[in-house]
Amino acid sequence: MFRRILVANRGEIAARVIRTCRRLGIETVLTVAAADRGSLPASMADGTAGVASYLDVAGVVGAAVAAAADAVHPGYGFLAENPRLARACDAAGIVFIGPSAEVLEAAGDKLAAREHAAAAGVPVLPAWDAPAQDLEYPVLVKAAGGGGGRGLRAVSEPGQLDQAMAMASAEAAAAFGDPRVYLERLLSPARHVEVQLLGDGENVVHLGDRDCSVQRRYQKLVEEAPAPALSVRDDLRAAAVALGRHLKYRGLGTAEFLLDTERARFYFLEMNARIQVEHPVTEAVTGLDLVAEQIAIAEGRGLRYAQDDITLSGHAIECRINAEDPAAGFRPSPGRVTSAVFPAGPGIRVDTHVQAGSVVPPQYDSLLAKLVVSGASRTQALTRLRAALARCRIDGVATNTGLHAMLAASEEFAAGGVDTGYLGRWPDHAPQTVMDKSG
Repeated sequence: MFRRILVANRGEIAARVIRTCRRLGIETVLTVAAADRGSLPASMADGTAGVASYLDVAGVVGAAVAAAADAVHPGYGFLAENPRLARACDAAGIVFIGPSAEVLEAAGDKLAAREHAAAAGVPVLPAWDAPAQDLEYPVLVKAAGGGGGRGLRAVSEPGQLDQAMAMASAEAAAAFGDPRVYLERLLSPARHVEVQLLGDGENVVHLGDRDCSVQRRYQKLVEEAPAPALSVRDDLRAAAVALGRHLKYRGLGTAEFLLDTERARFYFLEMNARIQVEHPVTEAVTGLDLVAEQIAIAEGRGLRYAQDDITLSGHAIECRINAEDPAAGFRPSPGRVTSAVFPAGPGIRVDTHVQAGSVVPPQYDSLLAKLVVSGASRTQALTRLRAALARCRIDGVATNTGLHAMLAASEEFAAGGVDTGYLGRWPDHAPQTVMDKSG
């Protein structure tokens, strides 16, 4: 059993991990960069360790050693899928809460993951690791490491390719310390669906599926479980489990797919070898604490569930509330939060790291909170979502709360099964209408 865990992250996921550790009786030490010294997660942890950067492998491992931590939880983003951190932890005698370095190289690296998906019999889209004569436009420039919509650029014609690759590479290097990019055929219209996996290196189970198709700039805004109106659900889940078994996957991971909405065919997109931002909707429909499951696997206790033990019930929807201005092209809105009021009640959960006085620094992701609602049905969850958004207010920085209210009121979204181009088809005046309605 772990006695102390170093949480090598920031923001809402740091607060989330700390809460579970506290419930399990595990002490926490949080890595803290200069901009986060006064943050809510820093006050929640039992101790803090200063780091110059959340991408500094040596600094993170050094902090874990100095804190006498038994393990490191990397959260998501930053070093979460970096095999160098896993190896450095192993060399220092510290448990990395996540897959092995070998699996991270196979699954966390998107180029390698494609090869493994194909070997497991999972359909993949055409891809190229460099510009080639047989490119099928449009293509998507993708970061080989990392995720969260970073390092992605759509290219519709050859003249745009060089600039798109340079921009995606620079963004990936800044976000994940890995500048590699590759090219993949762009599928449109398509839905973004995924399957949550949990494995212990020998056995793998799925924890249901999610829909993540409401996106802006390839970054998710709304996620729900289960994915509505999904005709290929059984095949999708089976493909994800097949990939997990092929990888001998250990820990929590997500197999992501693109669903061709016109042909009802799915294709492997990527494997996220870490906890996801959207994990609370899976927790809502399974009743599991996925951080606790990560820790249990890392402690060597093995998988505690057979597939038949996993019961899925009800429906859950998550809205990512970001410090950004929809009326200005989703421009980030750093600054000081002067007040923060979040809803509460049956079927409502809020994961956040902000409160009145919190500072939103410009150098990190703009996520402020995740509003999660659940109900016995999707209809009930949507009703609760509309009411919860009406009671959510954050002042001092611009937010996308009004945009979420418009989404929740949309008849097309209520019908279920929107594709990834849904938000982009909104009229140009819609974001401004959001700001007019939200004040």
